Amino acid sequence: MVRLGGSATESHFKVFQGLEEIFRRRGIDLDWVLYSDYDAMVDAFVNGDIDLAWNGPLGYVKIKRLIDEPCRVIAMRDVDIDFVTQFIAKSDSDIITVEDLPGKRFAFGRRGSEQAGLVPYYVLKRAGIDPVKDLSAVSFYEERQSTNPSDERDVVERVGSGEFDAGAVSRKTLELMEEDGSLSVYPVRVFWNSPAYSHCCFTAQRDIEPQLAGQIEAAFLSITGSDEVERAVLKGEACDNFVPGVEEGWEIIEDAAVAEGLV
Repeated sequence: MVRLGGSATESHFKVFQGLEEIFRRRGIDLDWVLYSDYDAMVDAFVNGDIDLAWNGPLGYVKIKRLIDEPCRVIAMRDVDIDFVTQFIAKSDSDIITVEDLPGKRFAFGRRGSEQAGLVPYYVLKRAGIDPVKDLSAVSFYEERQSTNPSDERDVVERVGSGEFDAGAVSRKTLELMEEDGSLSVYPVRVFWNSPAYSHCCFTAQRDIEPQLAGQIEAAFLSITGSDEVERAVLKGEACDNFVPGVEEGWEIIEDAAVAEGLV
């Protein structure tokens, strides 16, 4: 029996139901449990209560730092490789580089968002800019009254409208907005890109039997959208396919987490 854990969201409930069926088709008996938050899941993984964890990037960093034996990144979504945070400004803005930000108004995404909260906040501080002291206004998504359920799209809207001079979003969000045509409404441009980093991942216990680990990886890689169950899993995870996991690329997340006292 392989035990999979994730955070308790509606999308994870549906995705895990699909994964259970897909794994069993390939002869893998899968059970799963949803936890109240990522920290509860991290504790369960560290304690050995689950074999696999569907981790956010900060969750993976926490696990990596809490266990003696390195865990195994067994699979990732295609969108989790080479993830990039971008800073945007209005197209006609005088902001050209990060050094132009002091005295400006800056919009972040959610506080708990690695790509639109943690990483950009850390980047500004590393550049010698204290967001609280050096910017004329700083706002996280939770502090704004917004009708947009997406924190990053909210950033684009507010920068595009001129309410804020600059903001932080992921490259993925801008690509999606360009694809659906919504980005054309907002005259924004990118003036800074982060180094590419790794994002979410399926993490496995290091002592999992090698043959079983190979079967689990193959089960993830087999999901191509060939039937309704596979399509539901890919839609729920907002990706086109799963790819083999990598065990590098979280350095900027870890550095930011350490700097902000999160690990």
